[in-house]
Amino acid sequence: MQTSFNNLTFTNSFGTLGDSFYSRVTPTPFETPARLVHFNTSAAALLDLDPESQQHPAVAEIFSGKRALPGADPLAMLYAGHQFGHYVPQLGDGRAIMLGEVTNQRGEKWEIQLKGSGLTPYSRDGDGRAVLRSSIREYLCSEAMHGLGIPTTRALCLVDSNDEVYREQIETGAMLTRLAPSHVRFGSFEVFFYRNQHAPLQALADFVIQHHYPELRDESQPYTALLETVIERTARLLAQWQAVGFAHGVMNTDNMSILGLTLDYGPYGFMEGYNPGFICNHSDYQGRYAFDQQPQIGLWNLTCLAQALTPLIEVDAAKAALQTYQQHFTDHYYQLMAQKIGFEQPNDEVLQLLGDLLDQMQRSQTDYTRLFRGLGEVAVESTTPHSELRDMFLQRERFDRWLSEYRALLRRDAKPDAERREMMMNNNPKYVLRNYMAQIAIDAAAQQDYSKIEQLMQLLQTPFAEHPELAHYAEPPPDWAGNIQVSCSS
Repeated sequence: MQTSFNNLTFTNSFGTLGDSFYSRVTPTPFETPARLVHFNTSAAALLDLDPESQQHPAVAEIFSGKRALPGADPLAMLYAGHQFGHYVPQLGDGRAIMLGEVTNQRGEKWEIQLKGSGLTPYSRDGDGRAVLRSSIREYLCSEAMHGLGIPTTRALCLVDSNDEVYREQIETGAMLTRLAPSHVRFGSFEVFFYRNQHAPLQALADFVIQHHYPELRDESQPYTALLETVIERTARLLAQWQAVGFAHGVMNTDNMSILGLTLDYGPYGFMEGYNPGFICNHSDYQGRYAFDQQPQIGLWNLTCLAQALTPLIEVDAAKAALQTYQQHFTDHYYQLMAQKIGFEQPNDEVLQLLGDLLDQMQRSQTDYTRLFRGLGEVAVESTTPHSELRDMFLQRERFDRWLSEYRALLRRDAKPDAERREMMMNNNPKYVLRNYMAQIAIDAAAQQDYSKIEQLMQLLQTPFAEHPELAHYAEPPPDWAGNIQVSCSS
């Protein structure tokens, strides 16, 4: 295992595509000294870095752009995208710079990207910086999603400074180090399609297939196969989001990963009281990216990708591929939801029971995470009401009837209590990253107290465990949590 940042082996395959795909740019370090806020040893293992590497005396300088890593070849990626349904012809990494690509001893390639690292040619009217508040939110949530088993970018470390950055107010500047096998997005293809530049479009598709979908190289129609695979991955990702109650908030095509990863954590939110129309982004005035709209927006975004690929595939083939999305999503989603209530297969009776439960939850604004976790404690042979669960509903007698039907179906179709409970506890997290939890860490970090970040990282990396010493995070959120608003600047 490598123990030194200086021993990282860079390969930088994306850089071989040529200057049409990126701009070479050097990170701009902070004006004030950088401080290490947190180092994620779990993500460090992806680079074969020893946990003790965080003790390197220059770690804050390395990941704030002040000290270059040997072999790094920094660049900012070009892409376009549909933002809130409107095409923007050029976006690109306006505040992120990819240092390069590292290949670990297992042959896995990980791109290392600094987010908040200064101006690039794609910054437009921005300052190229990130603030500590938004960086903490992304740092925690990318690891929370990984802990939930949902495909995501990863976070290696977080540094801050005394530099002042203006958003709605003066805030502290920070940089996040993000890892992903690839940062290519749907918008990476759109930019060349709308410029009528078919050669680089094909080169990008060939690159993605060669490096990330090598099993497609021998297909008779590899570009069609690429679209089909991305559709299936995206459908699965959206099903996982819906099953855990996660709302992304800004599902623009430039925020959609070609690998089906959760990418770019801004105004996200995990549902508390169940509300299908939940809008986590205070800037989303029309509710385009509301929770219940996400599956359909996933298809809309895939349609944009399919259109961008039409110089390489037949239009009818693209349409046929898109028609598979809904079935992929439905299959994955129903399977996950059936497992959440203790059944291995989502038959009609299970789905009817689930639909009735969700209707009751919506009417009562029942806490999504706590309710499903609590169902794992239901004993099949008991005939008494479950007081803790029934108190989560306004119509308690209706829930009592539902619980009786649920127990009857469990007796007929589910595994014995112990096995069923284990399955449910592995599918229903006890902890999710509620906005108030992130806010606690943000408020403490503003005073240079980073202990809450470490505490939450331990919790969120294993969210299905009990963590009795931190059980207060599984309780209903405090009253002040309802006043938290997050927007695109978050």
